[in-house]
Amino acid sequence: MKKIVFAGGCFWGVQAYFKRIPGVLDSQVGYANGQGTNPDYQEVCRGQSGFAEAVALTYRQEEISLEDLIRHLFRIIDPTSLNRQGNDCGVQYRTGIYFLDPAEEAGIQKTLAYLAKNYAKPLQVEVQALKNFYPAEDYHQDYLDKNPLGYCHVDLTLADKPLDDPEEERKKLGTLGYQVLRENATEAPFSHPYYKKQGPGIFVDKLTRKPLFLSKDQYEPGCGWPSFTKPIREDALDYRLDRSHGMVRQEVRSRSSKGHLGHVFEDGPRDQGGLRYCINGAVLDFIPLEDMEKEGYGQYIQDLKELEEKS
Repeated sequence: MKKIVFAGGCFWGVQAYFKRIPGVLDSQVGYANGQGTNPDYQEVCRGQSGFAEAVALTYRQEEISLEDLIRHLFRIIDPTSLNRQGNDCGVQYRTGIYFLDPAEEAGIQKTLAYLAKNYAKPLQVEVQALKNFYPAEDYHQDYLDKNPLGYCHVDLTLADKPLDDPEEERKKLGTLGYQVLRENATEAPFSHPYYKKQGPGIFVDKLTRKPLFLSKDQYEPGCGWPSFTKPIREDALDYRLDRSHGMVRQEVRSRSSKGHLGHVFEDGPRDQGGLRYCINGAVLDFIPLEDMEKEGYGQYIQDLKELEEKS
């Protein structure tokens, strides 16, 4: 489980929205990153203490990534608005992302830089380490559950819709990539250049950019599809029994994008575990070793460099 604190205007609506998101286990409204201790609502509303109305989220990162949580936040705020959301004005209604783990800051900044391309104005989203967080009064907790007609600047129906609509996914994946990921299609053998073993680098989910495989685990079995002996992490993948086309196979799916990647077979190299992950290249992107640091995959570099030195 992981924690993150978001500020996005009136905390009633922000909490109500994120409570509907799968993978979010717990939420609590409160006051974040101000001066003083144990502020009350009236003190925060005066705007002198510097506290922001915020929501502390506990989430299971195997179900939802921090990147996707931030994308959800951007759905319900105007990230270019300074100290204002909906009808609420003041420093307490500023937008912010407050992290508990310093290692997350680079990923947060990378996500914001990507999302900023969708806006003509500069973002006004504060990114800071969480300095303090004080739970708000009991009557503020789960306020919209207790008061369904209460004020809310958030369109809560958005929580029931996927982050990317089909047309947006098609733009990111291409026609074939979309057909593979969402419609369980299979690309023709030897049709994608990734069927050949690539140089040192990392293979990621083309839609979510989440790591899937390392080049050190790629090999060429002659089948015509990108093939690997193992995933980068077991929790990067999900598996389903596939009885289509008169066969019984183990389907491999990306946990982050919840889409089809390929299948895993038991005819791989025996000295490397005996598995062959047969994956469609159309749903992968390859990041070469020299670009991994700037693309946010630096933690995997040492493994690849050690392999280079041995070869």
